[in-house]
Amino acid sequence: MEKNTSIGLPALEVDPAHSTDFRAVLGLFASGVVVVTGLDRNGTPIGMTCQSFTSLSLDPPLVSFSPSRNSTTFPRLREGGRICVKVLAEDQDWLSNQFAVSGADKWAGVDWVAGRNGAPRIAGSVMWCDGSIEAAYEAGDHYLVIVAVQALALPKDAAGPLIFHRGNYSRLSE
Repeated sequence: MEKNTSIGLPALEVDPAHSTDFRAVLGLFASGVVVVTGLDRNGTPIGMTCQSFTSLSLDPPLVSFSPSRNSTTFPRLREGGRICVKVLAEDQDWLSNQFAVSGADKWAGVDWVAGRNGAPRIAGSVMWCDGSIEAAYEAGDHYLVIVAVQALALPKDAAGPLIFHRGNYSRLSE
């Protein structure tokens, strides 16, 4: 173990080229979990779980998310162009799991309504934002997707967010 004298904490340096080490270290950063939904060109609801989501700009209002380049759902979302991003509530880990599975019926048991832009809004989410995909850039094994936000809401009496940390779901404590 090497001591990192710049911050006074013991640290074990690992090689970022090893994906297992890279994931383990970056998994220490807790993040929320979102489901990104839209309609394919046939008007069929589609969606996917994503943990890489962030606000990007206040003026104009932009957010971003980063789906895997292996995703079979993202190309369909991109083609539709109009999406809704939902931050899942602490009791919605089942939705995260359901929308993460390829080829399954992702919409089984899901309560949703169409948003202003047609993209499905899932009930019980901590918050949602409707928008349109403005750009998608290849970034390693993922895309960096920029979304122009056209509508957003903070539901009344929202639960706490679902958190992903060290490869597991977690909840915020008071």
